[in-house]
Amino acid sequence: MSIQTFKTLVKRFIQDEEGLTTVEYAIAGSLVGLAVVTAFTDLGTAVGAAIAELTAVIS
Repeated sequence: MSIQTFKTLVKRFIQDEEGLTTVEYAIAGSLVGLAVVTAFTDLGTAVGAAIAELTAVIS
């Protein structure tokens, strides 16, 4: 592979925005997944605390 071919490939790679879009979607999906996990973890903790409180009141 010549230097000119390598330069052309690098130039095409830098100008290609399709790969960038894929990366953006991957990052957005990861953030949404993280938000869902965090929300359900907090919800589980709150529900557990409420059940413990109800159990203490009933006892």
